[in-house]
Amino acid sequence: MTSEGARLGAQAAHRLSQLGSVEILPGLSDAEFARVEAEFGFEFSDDHRAFLAAGLPAGRPSSTGRRQPWPDWRNGDADGLRDRLAWPVDGVLFDVEHGSFWSEDWGAKPGVLTDALMVARTRLAEVPKMIPICSHRYLPAGRGTYGHPVLSMYQTDIIYYGTDLVDYIHQEFGGPGMDRQDEAWDPKATVSFWRDLVC
Repeated sequence: MTSEGARLGAQAAHRLSQLGSVEILPGLSDAEFARVEAEFGFEFSDDHRAFLAAGLPAGRPSSTGRRQPWPDWRNGDADGLRDRLAWPVDGVLFDVEHGSFWSEDWGAKPGVLTDALMVARTRLAEVPKMIPICSHRYLPAGRGTYGHPVLSMYQTDIIYYGTDLVDYIHQEFGGPGMDRQDEAWDPKATVSFWRDLVC
């Protein structure tokens, strides 16, 4: 793990803990990280890994019965975690099927919907995997990487929600930081495909 990635993740975890608005459970162990990454087929970015090693945020189900906002990488339902991992790609496929979305990088869109969906699924299988932080806020996977902007992902409606993990905690939960209305707040998406969808 890079020292800068570890620093960012620890700083984000410390800031969240200081706010006192989220229950923080003991962090994930190396063995737990290895199990999660093997089971779900990805590696956490260095800052996301350090964040979860410092403490596992937990949420309570809302009164409407919606799922907890924080993924439970320790004891969570495996199918539920797979659904959350699939959310970004599933959202794009929804917009291909029910909207007019088509990436120009995929070539000409087939005239038959089932063929278009097959092409889209094939191409989306090649894009970087996005990992849920909280609710529909995501960071890209990738050991040895850090400092990516946090993206709020809802189908192809994708916006920045933090210049990095530390800024995301400020934007979502409060505390010291720069507001998104400030001219100096200028995140730059770093991950292929998804950066092209950011509004």
